[in-house]
Amino acid sequence: MKQLYGLIGYPVGHSLSPLMHNDAFGNLGIDAHYEAIQIEPDSFKVEVEKLKKQQIKGFNVTIPYKVDIMDLLDEVDPLARAIGAVNTVVNQNGRYVGYNTDGDGYVASLLQHVGGALKDKAVAIIGAGGAAKAIFYTLASHKDSPSSFYICNRTVEKAQRLIDQLPFQANASAITLDEAEKKVDTFDVIINTTSVGMHPHVEDAPIDIQHIRPETIVSDIIYNPLETKLLKEAKQKQAYCHNGVGMFVLQGALAFEKWTGIVPDQKKMEQIVLKKLTEK
Repeated sequence: MKQLYGLIGYPVGHSLSPLMHNDAFGNLGIDAHYEAIQIEPDSFKVEVEKLKKQQIKGFNVTIPYKVDIMDLLDEVDPLARAIGAVNTVVNQNGRYVGYNTDGDGYVASLLQHVGGALKDKAVAIIGAGGAAKAIFYTLASHKDSPSSFYICNRTVEKAQRLIDQLPFQANASAITLDEAEKKVDTFDVIINTTSVGMHPHVEDAPIDIQHIRPETIVSDIIYNPLETKLLKEAKQKQAYCHNGVGMFVLQGALAFEKWTGIVPDQKKMEQIVLKKLTEK
């Protein structure tokens, strides 16, 4: 009988995770199946308990359950607890343990892309939601943590809360989006963690980057479209551009490794995702 893995969320029909993980299981000869499991909000707890009784081997968690799932687990990893969200759950001999691979997946992808450390960089993070928190906290906990952070948000109080709750030492400031635009030429790395620019609103950008320095690293966690308006403008300014495909693939690869103890073929996973995203 195949081992069951999956993704829980609402909705999940659009997810590319099943394609990516089932291909990896097949290539490695693992008798397992990964499926998208859509759970209605009013039956969330009941359905999760059913999956646990079925001894599901592991699962990913997406919107809107990354916070709610924490109350249904036997243990939560300290970094995931600090971030306040779980996106990966591992069955460890019947005990369900939650992790957050979003931040680690993003950081690994960014470091691969820029080919170096971020130790002496000034990093601006646009947004103050769950993705911003995962990326900020993971970067701040990294051994080569950036020299300074700017959390840029329309509501500066929300950005300040992210900084106040950070369980690590970091040189961080909360600023408005207007302030970020005025000092955009001082940032070495700009990371958009918001949904601004995502399909179908492809003509939107989170901030004006007309005055960035050449070779600034501009990263957007959006991967639909592959090149957002923000990244198009960055390319025109000779910036290093980084889209969200790497984060999606590597957070999935890290989850796969936690479930199986095996590092999957990340390049193959990326090819599958890119092929699907570019299909007409």
